[in-house]
Amino acid sequence: MVMKTMQMERTTVAQALEPANIGKKVRICGWVRTRRDSKAGFSFLELNDGSTIKNVQVLAENKLPNYDSEVLKLGIGSSVEVIGNIVESPAKGQATEVKSESLKVFGYADPATYPLQKKGTSMEFLRTIAHLRPRTNTFGAVARVRNEICRSIHNFFQSRGYIYVHTPIITASDCEGAGQMFRVTTLDLNNIPYQNGDSKAIDFEQDFFGKPTNLTVSGQLEAEIYALALSNVYTFGPTFRAENSNTSRHLAEFWMVEPEIAFCDLEGDMGVAEQFLKTIFNDVLTNCPTDMEFFNERIDNTVIETLKSIVNSDFARITYTEAVEILKSCGETFEFPVSWGCDLQSEHERYLTEKKFKKPVIVTDYPAGIKAFYMKLSDDETTVRAMDVLVPKVGEIIGGSQREDRLEVLEKRMIAQGLNPEEYWWYLDLRRFGSVPHAGFGLGLERTVQFVTGMTNIRDVIPFPRAPKTADF
Repeated sequence: MVMKTMQMERTTVAQALEPANIGKKVRICGWVRTRRDSKAGFSFLELNDGSTIKNVQVLAENKLPNYDSEVLKLGIGSSVEVIGNIVESPAKGQATEVKSESLKVFGYADPATYPLQKKGTSMEFLRTIAHLRPRTNTFGAVARVRNEICRSIHNFFQSRGYIYVHTPIITASDCEGAGQMFRVTTLDLNNIPYQNGDSKAIDFEQDFFGKPTNLTVSGQLEAEIYALALSNVYTFGPTFRAENSNTSRHLAEFWMVEPEIAFCDLEGDMGVAEQFLKTIFNDVLTNCPTDMEFFNERIDNTVIETLKSIVNSDFARITYTEAVEILKSCGETFEFPVSWGCDLQSEHERYLTEKKFKKPVIVTDYPAGIKAFYMKLSDDETTVRAMDVLVPKVGEIIGGSQREDRLEVLEKRMIAQGLNPEEYWWYLDLRRFGSVPHAGFGLGLERTVQFVTGMTNIRDVIPFPRAPKTADF
């Protein structure tokens, strides 16, 4: 009978760097960052497996049977398995190193063609090799911080009894009324069927779903269905906007977090949003200290200070009307003039957070004409119970509102914004059958990762960016 031997459990580089593990025999796998050879007959390998931004130093001596044939051929990017002991390191700047007993090469990387060498590499170039950029310090750190933010988001809602709801990616409704949506179709674009020969009226009854469908821009409307049955829910998934915008803050595919809270008004909504942001930022500072130190040193030397300030502050709360008056009388010269009824621009939002209040600001009660149909109309009938959470350096990071729970008012708002109420019959039914006050908000994951890390381009905080003329990998 052949006995199978169990493979030794893998130890991460992060674990190998812990002084408490000195003396342990370990199996470490990873990619070579550097190799230094000594005339004394040994080599030092810097190994990283993505578990931490730091490398572990591996001592490979020439008594290894494959030292000359394999170890001395290892270049940057080569992958190896090392079995050895964690020992105290005599070198400065590191508490431990691994003294190898065996070293197995999984795969070589030719130094002449491997794109990631020990030299400065532009972010633009790294976007062209998105399959390799996670191996760099910067993108490894971005991935770990993004992961921590996602974990914190789920923990925040799960610990408070919210139900995680998966809303559809393909939808026949337009939540925002923006019209900038990606069409989903199986129609033959070389032989499009038209209604009664009318070359302008496509016959969507012949399409897969029998009607026009698109990729969703928001899961909010569907989340409201579950909020009005399960009380508190949240959706967290990909959303899409076909906006032809080539800026450092726009993506065509991005991830949104959208909680919906039943029996809740705008004040309650603001309270949840404030605590939500504070929790995320505190978790990142607590659980990703090494990565945050990297961003603070290499990318933006204010990120840690900014996050700590937000965690420890009480957010200011003002109405849109108050904000406009502050901006009009502040003496600043803005690129976009301020007047009641205009949408606040990033420069206005940053003035409020960075100069006026010097902390996050929640602006409420926006003009009805610049907000979506589902936001609750105020008693003055000119504003809606909306709120935007503004933070320093970027401006708006959360947008939300109390939802319109009155059937007649909602129908009028839809018609005023050019929507056909019959197409939203199911959404109106929620107001016909046991309607309750409810509210919610949306947080863009990539905007949040960008804010936390200080990365200047949003395409560098998502693994595979989708933007105009960009759909690689």
